Amino acid sequence: MLGLEGYVDIRVLHRQGKSIRAIARELGVSRNTVRKYLRVDQVPEFNTCQARPSKLDRFKDYLQDRVAAAHPDWIPARVLFAEIKALGFTGGSTILSDYMATLKPQSRPDPLLRFETPAGQQMQVDWGAFRLGPLRLSAFVATLGFSRFTFGMFVENERFETLRSCHEHAFDAFGGVPREVLYDNMRTVVQARNAYGQGLHRFHPGLRDFAHHYGFMPRLCQPYRAKTKGKVERFIGYLRRSFFVPVVSRYRQLGEALDQEQLNVELTRWLEGTANRREHGTTELVPADQLQIERGSLQVLPPRYVDGQPRHRSLPPVPLHSHWPAESLQHPLSTYAALLGAA
Repeated sequence: MLGLEGYVDIRVLHRQGKSIRAIARELGVSRNTVRKYLRVDQVPEFNTCQARPSKLDRFKDYLQDRVAAAHPDWIPARVLFAEIKALGFTGGSTILSDYMATLKPQSRPDPLLRFETPAGQQMQVDWGAFRLGPLRLSAFVATLGFSRFTFGMFVENERFETLRSCHEHAFDAFGGVPREVLYDNMRTVVQARNAYGQGLHRFHPGLRDFAHHYGFMPRLCQPYRAKTKGKVERFIGYLRRSFFVPVVSRYRQLGEALDQEQLNVELTRWLEGTANRREHGTTELVPADQLQIERGSLQVLPPRYVDGQPRHRSLPPVPLHSHWPAESLQHPLSTYAALLGAA
């Protein structure tokens, strides 16, 4: 139960014209909770009597320990829901979402304008910085604008040769090449903006040749408006919260080593089984299903290209359907039992 303050917040946001989905996202509660409070015509009675025992009670210590292990990062409720279900939790996701909202202050993000592109038109690329113990890793992330299907991998540096290799892996995963790729001001992408006139940039010569071979146009975000590639940036946040923090904190709790190679194995499982198979929060469609549509508009993959010379392709397109389970970060029940302890 949200209480009187939550009730008032929901009613005020609804009067401002916000949708049920937007209110739920802003307040960190489920859409069913928002609907319940909007159906009430009068301010409900919020008594202070002792609450009845909840199905969630015996899992609260476990949830608090998981939140503490991930601090200062955050594990989303949907990830923890899968974990406690494996431990025998029989309740619904709403009660968990409401409880998790009490463990974390909710920030209110600024509204963003969305720019949609047709199938096969655009891929957005960005780097994310991650730290795995003493090791600094970069996550290369590429998201197709139409389908929101995403490829990612952890690498040790952001040099041009690494960027080029990551592109080739991404095109293999997508099964084709988009007509343009959107970047920010990466040094491995652009050497001088507007060098030949407004909008005519001097690109890195290696990227220029690589783009020519693959048949895509490199594009740059507008200065100081990096959120024009918000699709990939939002995914990096999702990657950090829903994949990196949960898996690293779990390995830490179990005292198991996690290196770059194993992290990429976990990432591949998560992308295939979870991230690209969930209902996307913006489109409300499944990226893997939408990729089936978008592939018909992607350009055909040419031979691989290194320093001006084509070579045979060594990686087949990543299949949409794999043997990984839908919740790819889920360990055997004994693992969760070890974390739960005597509870």
